Amino acid sequence: MDALPFLYKTVPGRALLKLLAAPALSRACGAFLDSRLSAFLIQGFVRKNKINMDDYETNNISTFNEFFRRKIKEGKRHFDMTPSVFCAPCDGLLSVWHIDENGGTVIPVKQSSYTIASLLKDEKLSASFRGGSCLVFRLCVDNYHRYCYADGGKKSDNVFIPGVLHTVRPIALETLPVFVENSREYTVIESPVFGTFIQMEVGAMLVGRIVNLTREGIAVRGHEKGFFEYGGSTIIVLVGPDKLSVRADIEENSRQGKETPVLMGEQVGFRPEAENTPAGKID
Repeated sequence: MDALPFLYKTVPGRALLKLLAAPALSRACGAFLDSRLSAFLIQGFVRKNKINMDDYETNNISTFNEFFRRKIKEGKRHFDMTPSVFCAPCDGLLSVWHIDENGGTVIPVKQSSYTIASLLKDEKLSASFRGGSCLVFRLCVDNYHRYCYADGGKKSDNVFIPGVLHTVRPIALETLPVFVENSREYTVIESPVFGTFIQMEVGAMLVGRIVNLTREGIAVRGHEKGFFEYGGSTIIVLVGPDKLSVRADIEENSRQGKETPVLMGEQVGFRPEAENTPAGKID
């Protein structure tokens, strides 16, 4: 029997799931993956996931987590710096959802609904995103696991919300409100173009450790924000109403319950009034 359907769809599986999703087990796994004893896992992981290591810097890697947070080589990702363009902060599979104007509820196709207030644990802050957009970037284990700022501006300190660590694969999302149960960390960024938006990192089963590199200050568009260590992970971006038009193909795929593969720095949307101007530029 496949492990995830057993864990999320059966009674004995759910009992075992409580142990696997516990942060204590994740910390133990993380300690092993931080040790040199974990290095033997790297070659098999690369082969299984068909990772092109020519794209990455591989010097001085002696543990699995050092490999997992590897940096990509210069020129392998292009970040669109057009001010009116909104870019993916990471590699991953993107879905976008409308945030209800009244209760602030996000209702993904075939997935558990959740409110922005429950996601942020902050009623006042969540109210400003009602009627806006929720962009969910789901990283798979073969993706590049470093991420950058989607746009620049004054930023808050990092806000950490403790929780458990479920997998972020679709079978779990269909069963549980994973994003409001998992450990997560977010930053509020005041963009001069897209208004106040939130960039949140969500941990996942076994490790999914979140490492943000800076605290309160200034976010610089396209600069590295941090990285995940082992575990499938997710980045959620919340944008307020009338601030972002998402790319048409991403909108359509999301309506059909399909995720759209994107790369860090790729255009995923634009400021609404830029839609009919060349290259999204505003005079």
